[in-house]
Amino acid sequence: MSATAPQPAAVETAPALELRDLEVAYRVRGIWREVLRGVTLSIGRNESYGLVGESGCGKSTAAFAALRYLPRNGRVTRGSILVDGQDLLGMSENEVRELRVKKVSMVYQNPTAALNPSIRIGDQVAEVYALAGAHDGEARQRAHEMLGKVQISDPASVMRRYPHQLSGGMNQRVVIAMALATDPSLLILDEPTTGLDATVEGEVLDLVKMLREEFGTSLLFITHNLGVMAKMCERMGVLYAGRLVEEGPVAEVFARPSHPYTVGLLRCIPRGGVRKDRETLDTIPGFLPQLGADLPACVFTDRCGLAEEICHREEPPFHRVTDGHCSRCHFYDRAQTVPRATPAPPVPREDRRVEPVLEARGLRKTFHQEGNAIHALADVQFALKEGETLGLVGESGSGKTTLARSLIGLSPADEGSVIELDGARLAPNVTKRKRDQVRALQIVFQNPDSALNRRFSIHRIIGRALTMLKGERGEQREEHLRQLAHSVRFDVRLIGARPAQLSGGLKQRVAIARAFAGDPRIVVCDEPTSALDVSVQAAILNLLVELQASKKVAYLFISHDLGVVRYLSDRIAVLYLGRVMELGPAEHVFDPPQHPYTEALGSAVPTAEGTERERIRLVGEIPSAASPPSGCVFHTRCPRYIGDICRDEEPALREVEPGHFWRCHYSAEELREVQKTPPPEQPLTAREASEPTGGNLRPSEVDRST
Repeated sequence: MSATAPQPAAVETAPALELRDLEVAYRVRGIWREVLRGVTLSIGRNESYGLVGESGCGKSTAAFAALRYLPRNGRVTRGSILVDGQDLLGMSENEVRELRVKKVSMVYQNPTAALNPSIRIGDQVAEVYALAGAHDGEARQRAHEMLGKVQISDPASVMRRYPHQLSGGMNQRVVIAMALATDPSLLILDEPTTGLDATVEGEVLDLVKMLREEFGTSLLFITHNLGVMAKMCERMGVLYAGRLVEEGPVAEVFARPSHPYTVGLLRCIPRGGVRKDRETLDTIPGFLPQLGADLPACVFTDRCGLAEEICHREEPPFHRVTDGHCSRCHFYDRAQTVPRATPAPPVPREDRRVEPVLEARGLRKTFHQEGNAIHALADVQFALKEGETLGLVGESGSGKTTLARSLIGLSPADEGSVIELDGARLAPNVTKRKRDQVRALQIVFQNPDSALNRRFSIHRIIGRALTMLKGERGEQREEHLRQLAHSVRFDVRLIGARPAQLSGGLKQRVAIARAFAGDPRIVVCDEPTSALDVSVQAAILNLLVELQASKKVAYLFISHDLGVVRYLSDRIAVLYLGRVMELGPAEHVFDPPQHPYTEALGSAVPTAEGTERERIRLVGEIPSAASPPSGCVFHTRCPRYIGDICRDEEPALREVEPGHFWRCHYSAEELREVQKTPPPEQPLTAREASEPTGGNLRPSEVDRST
């Protein structure tokens, strides 16, 4: 069809999006390399379709192709793309632009990067309406209304702000508002919750579901979070090396996966409360084929535990498992019998010392900004034993990273704060600490791209750490370097490569090897798996467990993924507004009775089993640390708010059960009783929570029936 040929009218019953035998290639170093290999899928009206697979499988390429928004070195080599029954590839550039304005929108993974940092929020949202033909006044009015629809409080104030003045969750809501501004028939979401806290993620997902029902929009949901997939989608497709290997209803695929790759993905995630001392996570052996690799037979053969001679010779057809459920595997009927890639028994653990290896008491950190004192940490105290993992959870802004940097000495704690290593007090600043103390306390950062010097080879990065921390040189250093690479499962043949030449999982292994170069006693892990695929995440978590068992190292593990925290942690600390709200054994913290804040965090987490606790919504965002609320700092958002006592008296961190502490006016027995029933549908707002209740009631005096 020519670019100027008239387009047929959209058929009302046509799918919102249909890909037919779609093939896409990228030109790399002068060679066209295939990325999508004959992908066929269809998304019906008002349907939510999920697309999963490891990084490099072609998920985002499929999304960009659906917008005809491929990079300059990309092209569709075969197949067709239909949006509302219209042929996207046959449209002119003007027609494609009009389609993007009126029918198809996309929400990108990083909302901050998707917004222009130099333009106010109101102007960016209003521009969407202006492009659709609205005049200035109408565009701004409709922008104000749409920000209200995405549950942004005080839209007028937000419209005057810049993206950097908003939280990640607020920016994501703005991007969703812009995407839905023109009532599109198809909304594409590319990893929209990666990097968000559990509560913010829950709010964003609930918002998308509500708006989808209101606008009747179809969704193409791209994610590596299988729990999110279970919550948001009716049907799903599993993509591997550009090939759709399994497709069907989400509940059925999760319950009866019929392709070895899908089975592997599901085994990689910590499901059903599994713990490191009970079971190791399974992994998918090997790596994705290189871009454009010649794969004439089954694309998954080289990594499949069921592969036989026929798999290397013939590509399997799309077998029908049940009605609507298909699998591209010769042995789909026994896919769930694929052997584990890692041993099932947990790594044995030896007895640990009773004395703490690290202890913090009265830890405080104050920042000064525009004349205001921001209390990022307030009287934090905990102890960490040899070979123990303490998980640290909480929303963004709760002080998790500040605590990590204070322990390491990168952000010195306030005067009077006490940090002790083996009973010896540490200097607040890392530059004032002894070499042995620096060696003993190391960190693995969230983003290895920014943590590793891109100009240095892996050999130089790890070798430099060995020289600075242990003074090793020459053959001794080379031998230790090879041992380190082997211990983190890093291929020594890649030791001369630079970080940019490695995958995300390999780069994170290098960061872990560098942290272990000095034989540390404690390693702070700051979101080390948040941006990794589930298969790579499982390998990294297994690696951390093995290193901990063999070297008796202790971890402070920071993450917003509560499933990962529960799997890896012996004890858990819950941080809110710089204060420890709950601290105790993992099995106690994750099961009632819990602090109301912990209860809300846990209820927000979607699970791959599809079994969610009733969602407990928190009103508003974390208050400013420059002016924290009186009394209990959580009372302005607390779903279990009692009355005046919460507003007027700050509770102490007290032991409510053996080894289990929390900062709440409720006793364990009272919370156990009150948490048998869900809180009111809408928690008290900050203003309502601050109003007098007519009495200063103690928890035991509250009528539980009200």
